[in-house]
Amino acid sequence: MHQETLRIPAFTAYEENGALVWYGELKHAGPLTLDLEGRQGELFVEKVPAGGILKPGGARKRLVEKKETITVTPGYWRFALKAPGKAEALLLSGPASKEAHFNLKERKNAASVHLSYALDKEIKAEWFYNEVTVRTTPLYSYYMACGFARGYFGIQVNSPTERRIIFSIWDSGNEGIDRSKVADEDQVKLLAKGEGVVASGFGNEGTGGHSHLVYPWQKDTTYKFLVHAEPVPMGSGQQTIYSGYFWFPEKKSWGLIARFRAPKDGNYLRGLYSFNENFGGDNGQLLRLAEFGPSWIRTNNNKWQELESASFSCDATGRAKDRLDFAAGVAKSGRWYLSNGGFVKNGIAYKDPLPPRKLHGKPPEPLPKER
Repeated sequence: MHQETLRIPAFTAYEENGALVWYGELKHAGPLTLDLEGRQGELFVEKVPAGGILKPGGARKRLVEKKETITVTPGYWRFALKAPGKAEALLLSGPASKEAHFNLKERKNAASVHLSYALDKEIKAEWFYNEVTVRTTPLYSYYMACGFARGYFGIQVNSPTERRIIFSIWDSGNEGIDRSKVADEDQVKLLAKGEGVVASGFGNEGTGGHSHLVYPWQKDTTYKFLVHAEPVPMGSGQQTIYSGYFWFPEKKSWGLIARFRAPKDGNYLRGLYSFNENFGGDNGQLLRLAEFGPSWIRTNNNKWQELESASFSCDATGRAKDRLDFAAGVAKSGRWYLSNGGFVKNGIAYKDPLPPRKLHGKPPEPLPKER
């Protein structure tokens, strides 16, 4: 019986220390035949352990300029081609290659993953409070604590030496790329910003008003975020003023990041969510893990409500099953967690409800004095 060969193109591989590296999930145990298209160099093979953390020296050299058959077990595997030269693809065949799963698209980012918080539509949420504790800090990571229909607020790893707090609000209209094409009456306006905060416009992912503060936040430290929404009449239409506050632990006080006026709005906070995002594809193989909560809203009549339930969602990379290595649930801390990348999964799927988490029970007073 003819055995089909699985071809994994070189453009799907990561570059790690001069090697071309493919990651994929093998569903079956047994013989696996390795080959290379345009084969050059040495191929090192190792199984990715639970938790996605590879140990130095665990790889085994398997292939030097010729086919070779090895025996494998189910799970994620790493195939590293040293001195890749003109290699164009990794070729797998044999019984263990049946139903193997590799991302065959050029986009190598980990799937973005989200918590969508349940909130009755009739509730007018004036304040949205959330906490985030980051457990891993690869480059090009965005851990977003307070997302809502008009914007988002969280922390990023931007370079080996720079980290940021980011608060942004989208313009009105449907322009996705170039803010210069957005009419003035559809543009978000900056009203105020905190000390050291940089503010500007943005494009290429929708358009809007952006603000960020370079700030040395650290993993395994819990940070607090707070967003305020104030609907206001303006001329013939409604607008909303959105303010983002960050709790500075060294000052033990809230500090304003930025305040924006959003046109054609007039709403309170809605569509509440949090996410993990890998915004650069060079290292989408690395694990991104963060815990969220406690999460609260305060209504326009000054009543606090803890957000008790949420569902899971993911971007097109996850929904199309190009990448399956994502997870969500309740951490040992009793808070919800999200992870993406690292070839760790727990079977959660798009729109699945999350299991109940431990409720905090105590509203997050005090609120900022200035607003």
